[in-house]
Amino acid sequence: MGKCSCHPEIETSYICMKHNVYLCEECLKCRDPELFCKFRSSCPIWFIDKKMAGLDEDKKIEKEMFKVIFEPDNKEVEVPKGASLLEAAQKADVHINASCNGKGACGKCKLILKSGSVKKEPTALLSDQEKAKDYVLACQTFVQGDVTVKTPDEIIEKKLKVAGMGKEATDRLKGLVKNIEPMVKEITLELEPPTMDDPVSDLDRLNRGLKKTGCDVSKMNVGIKVMQELAAAMRDENWKVTVSVIRKKCSNEILGVTPGNNRPASLGLAIDVGTTSVVVYLVNMADGSVISAASGHNKQAACGDDVINRIICAEKNGPVKLSKMALATINNLISEALSGADADAGQIKNIVISGNTTMAHLLMKIEPRYIRREPYIPCVSEFPILKAGETGIKADPAAAVFIMPGPAGYVGGDIVSGLIYAGFHREEPLTLFIDVGTNGEIVLGNKDWLMTASCSAGPAFEGGGVRWGMRAEEGAVEKVVIDPETLNPRLSIVGDVKPRGICGSGMIDLISEMLLKKIIEPNGKFRLDASHPRMKKENDELSYIVAFADETSMEEDIVFTETDIHSLVLSKGAIYAGFTVLLNQAGLDFSMVERVIITGGFGQFLDVDKAVNIGMLPDIDRSKFKYLGNSSIAGAYMALLSDEYRQEAGKISNSMTYIDFSGSSMFMDEFTSALFLPHTNVEKFPSVKIG
Repeated sequence: MGKCSCHPEIETSYICMKHNVYLCEECLKCRDPELFCKFRSSCPIWFIDKKMAGLDEDKKIEKEMFKVIFEPDNKEVEVPKGASLLEAAQKADVHINASCNGKGACGKCKLILKSGSVKKEPTALLSDQEKAKDYVLACQTFVQGDVTVKTPDEIIEKKLKVAGMGKEATDRLKGLVKNIEPMVKEITLELEPPTMDDPVSDLDRLNRGLKKTGCDVSKMNVGIKVMQELAAAMRDENWKVTVSVIRKKCSNEILGVTPGNNRPASLGLAIDVGTTSVVVYLVNMADGSVISAASGHNKQAACGDDVINRIICAEKNGPVKLSKMALATINNLISEALSGADADAGQIKNIVISGNTTMAHLLMKIEPRYIRREPYIPCVSEFPILKAGETGIKADPAAAVFIMPGPAGYVGGDIVSGLIYAGFHREEPLTLFIDVGTNGEIVLGNKDWLMTASCSAGPAFEGGGVRWGMRAEEGAVEKVVIDPETLNPRLSIVGDVKPRGICGSGMIDLISEMLLKKIIEPNGKFRLDASHPRMKKENDELSYIVAFADETSMEEDIVFTETDIHSLVLSKGAIYAGFTVLLNQAGLDFSMVERVIITGGFGQFLDVDKAVNIGMLPDIDRSKFKYLGNSSIAGAYMALLSDEYRQEAGKISNSMTYIDFSGSSMFMDEFTSALFLPHTNVEKFPSVKIG
């Protein structure tokens, strides 16, 4: 017996002798069916897999193929009989949110069946109204013939409401970087032509010109391709050339020499690769202005909402699939940004990527599986400077790519990037920093010391695991106020349109209002029953009606259930417990904290008072709270322009003391205590009056 390589909590007797790994019943699949294996004649995994996959002794039986058409994009793809609609969507590059990685547990991957033959697994995650409209779950619906499906209007991918685009971003970031020092510098030279009195080689002449500009040519490397093209490049414009030089830790390298001094403006990319969304800033490297910006959903969401599900998906199929998904998202956004700026990808010479440790590994096709196995070690924590051609990013193939370093498996470069922007590690005041997202990373400290941890808040604040949860897109309820008499809610909607769901800030508002207006008990259970006009039972579960069907774009009630409340309570409990334990490890308490910095996607709409009401944030002086927006993209922008900040990133990463909560009994005790509204110990929240 041994532990399954993909599910270490499961004991199994099945072992692959070729790879020497154990596989549980869920994972019984031959890894190399096309390759010779001397163990095959006695391998139970091979025979079970062969039976399940329809293999004969030597090859697969040809499967019947059917067309699947996705409306309204009119994308068409062929898949074998028995493939799920989720698999078809992924193959057709149609975005469908599958929070649970296709396990049928989240109910997010909804499609409308227009025509065709399918086999549907029963599910309680679709309402009677949805079933009447021919809604299906993509992961639980299997192709039996040609099929046409439509993405429901309420879940069509829409542009994220992201703070800071274009001019707005430039104004916000203006002045953060005083001296622009890109990794790849384009140097214009006017060289003296060779003469009989000065007969040095073309390369020596180039190095001499570079030395006059301050370049350290004693450690200058040059590739054979540059040398092959050098003679023509030097003479085409009468010894006027533009030289691209990349500056690394221990050496410099000439990347290219082009004729003339009138090259188009050099551009840079700051990229925030989040678990949920990706943001791209296109930057003029001459003055640091953000000339265009774009944002979109990370296509990896089709493999699960959180990093654990992404890692499991990579273990089953390899990291290449997830890398392609992330690259497709990034490159589409780069194209959008370039189109908005009327620029060309060849102008992009410098790139900085900020993301958590798992996102960085998956993007670079690096094995991430050991991040989720004790002792939770990443393969790489600090990357060397790469070239865009090696990564697949849409830019000049020789463009320099700097990936923000991360201190641990669950605290990554996005947090280091956030600290560069927040800057509290350079200052005296004791600061608590929280990036509110799927992982819930926390940093505590000041200029003298830094401690960090990840509290696994889960995807609820990003809409995962909540019946009508969604990201901060058009149609999301972002603010809620409930009338104390009628218990009717007043809603603020992103885009001022009919509501389609509830985003993280809206859910925090909603739970706070329901608690204070006595709709729910401190344990998260409803005080009201189904007889109240704002209450109903859905799938035998009591729920509060946030918006009636005639008020929504889907003509269906938007409800908030006890299960939804429980998901949010788990998330807020993890964050508060993380604060408490990290402070305790340092011998401190909340009274000693001088400021709390909140960052993250939905934090820009967060009402601090309501977050305190539900016990997510500590009940301290509200003037201590400060919201800094998407600090990850801001820090990436600063590192893009400044060698000083790129060097500082490494120092921050190396100076952090990582505290692992995974086996901490103290964290579990604090987490359990935080699973009430606002807390089991109400004395910790004196300002919250729930009656």
